[in-house]
Amino acid sequence: MRRSLLALLVVAVCPSSAAAAPVLVLGKHGHVSARDDPFLTRPAVTPASPPEARHPSRVSFGGVRSALARAGGGNGATTPGGGSPPPAKAKKKAKRPPVKVPNVLARLQRSGAISQAAYLSYRGSWFAALSAEKRLHGSRRTELQAVTETVHDIAVARQLTASRLPALFATVDRNRQWWTTGPLLTYGQRVEFAGSQLVWEFYPGQGIQLQVLGTFGKADGLYTAGSAEYPQMLQLLSQMIPLAAKRGGGLTWEYYFKFDGGSPPWTSAMSQATGLDALTRAYQATKNPYYLQVAGQALPVFSVSPPVGVNIRTPLGIRFLQYSFARGTSIINAFLQTLIGLDDYATVSGDQRAEQLFAAGNAEALGELPAFDTGAWSLYQPGVEDSLSYHQLVTGFLQQLCKMTATPLYCTTASHFQAYLTTPPVLTQLSFRGKARKSTKLRFSLSKYARVGITISQGSSTRFLTSANFPYGVQSFSVPALKHAGDYSVVLTAKDLAGNFTRTAGTLSISG
Repeated sequence: MRRSLLALLVVAVCPSSAAAAPVLVLGKHGHVSARDDPFLTRPAVTPASPPEARHPSRVSFGGVRSALARAGGGNGATTPGGGSPPPAKAKKKAKRPPVKVPNVLARLQRSGAISQAAYLSYRGSWFAALSAEKRLHGSRRTELQAVTETVHDIAVARQLTASRLPALFATVDRNRQWWTTGPLLTYGQRVEFAGSQLVWEFYPGQGIQLQVLGTFGKADGLYTAGSAEYPQMLQLLSQMIPLAAKRGGGLTWEYYFKFDGGSPPWTSAMSQATGLDALTRAYQATKNPYYLQVAGQALPVFSVSPPVGVNIRTPLGIRFLQYSFARGTSIINAFLQTLIGLDDYATVSGDQRAEQLFAAGNAEALGELPAFDTGAWSLYQPGVEDSLSYHQLVTGFLQQLCKMTATPLYCTTASHFQAYLTTPPVLTQLSFRGKARKSTKLRFSLSKYARVGITISQGSSTRFLTSANFPYGVQSFSVPALKHAGDYSVVLTAKDLAGNFTRTAGTLSISG
């Protein structure tokens, strides 16, 4: 039997032990407890961040429109960068009546898209959040305002549809609950709420947001843990399924915050495929066809081109996008994880659409994969090396695909990546001459990302000593001017992300 995706995450990130992720859980009366969630592992961020820990787009709220404006007046347009709106005299006359969230809710109710009870509930949540904003100060107010601001912006963009209301107003309610009773948070902190299995994550300046990938990954983890945890898995899915929006002709779990240049609502092939996998596991646990039916409804987005869907047609097949707003971005670990989710669902359900999507994606992945092997390490995306955890993660995915498909390229690349974990970096000095009283650029080649140190000495005296992090390729140190001509000894050292160490010695001849 295939291991679940979450089991792969555990093996890849924590090979010696199944390390859990730290979570803060908000209970009644503002009581917060810190615990390690054994079914939630790292990395599983947004849905995945690059090695440099790229932060989501920051939004300046110095010019945030007032609660009164969002409650009913003004269109509150901001500048493209998310900062303050232009001065009043620079504004053009609005071509349409101002968009008000309560008015949109009322129109949805009158059209029959939502019930009267749902309308009253959402309207109550909206005004409760705006009322809470008035009572809050500092960061708490900023974070809650950011979330209501997003809902307002989605309404302005005419994208506040009935199917998006459950997830958006769950986000509004949870942020109101957290920022009025919970503690301040640090970037990336995972949070949960007592009585719920959903996983949330904090993005400064944008509040806490539903972590779609993390939540579905947790469902996989609950399945892997065995039948005793099945009730929690089913509870999680009963809470998660209603939060899917109608997108691309099917159901899609969306993200409702700015990230890496993308604006909400957006989606990800990786998080959607992990959802397919979680629903497949639920069917295997219960034999209830409902879960496969939902998974089938979540499949269409894989056939739709961006920005609505995640499908990029290529001469070889299909590339599935990590971010629906970034059609030019190719992230190999996300691509491979998407293929695993599609294949798991296709194998269990017999869905021919899923089989065809997997086959087309598999053909493209095999064509792209060699370019992600530098010969010493893996790439996260073209030109960007993986962090240690992502290198381990993609190695695990390749090992899984090797077992699933018996494709030689998956197997050999997995073997290469595994070997790179114990292979020292190759470090070669390329510059050997310089001039006295002038700075010298000492060039060297490096096979993989590492901390490189340099020591330049003459006799027993050290003339220059420093270290810095460098990616693979040809790099250089700027050596300050050496006063005296002669031969200097050069020692270069490198320690890679896995702790492998290398040392090389050479000379630098300085002429007068």
